[in-house]
Amino acid sequence: MDHLRETLKVHHLRTTTCREDVLSTFMDRKNALSHGDLEGALGENYDRVTIYRTLKTFLEKGIIHKVLDDEGLRYALCSHQCSEEQHQHDHIHFKCSVCGQTNCLENLHIPSVQLPGGYKAQSFNLLIQGTCPNCN
Repeated sequence: MDHLRETLKVHHLRTTTCREDVLSTFMDRKNALSHGDLEGALGENYDRVTIYRTLKTFLEKGIIHKVLDDEGLRYALCSHQCSEEQHQHDHIHFKCSVCGQTNCLENLHIPSVQLPGGYKAQSFNLLIQGTCPNCN
């Protein structure tokens, strides 16, 4: 519980029960979660809008980052110290076709891509699909 509160404090956020519960769910699961995953995990303790606002705040503060997979938008904990000012995630994501979990592969970085003239990249996302070590 102290770790949850310290994480919120470092990111200049008030401690609320919802924020603690959402953060705890991310820390317990270790894989990327959708809004629906969080709703299921948290039961009827919080409504959709409260969870959505918590995710939006965590994104803005650098606690979590977006993960796009073939089912839509998911979120994962930032593994290093991100903040509002510096929030960069250039690693690869892996989705298992058996268990359906999407995980961050922190040590594999997205290769450099040369865009045509006039294009300017703001973010990168690379998803690899296959079988994870647990399902292999």
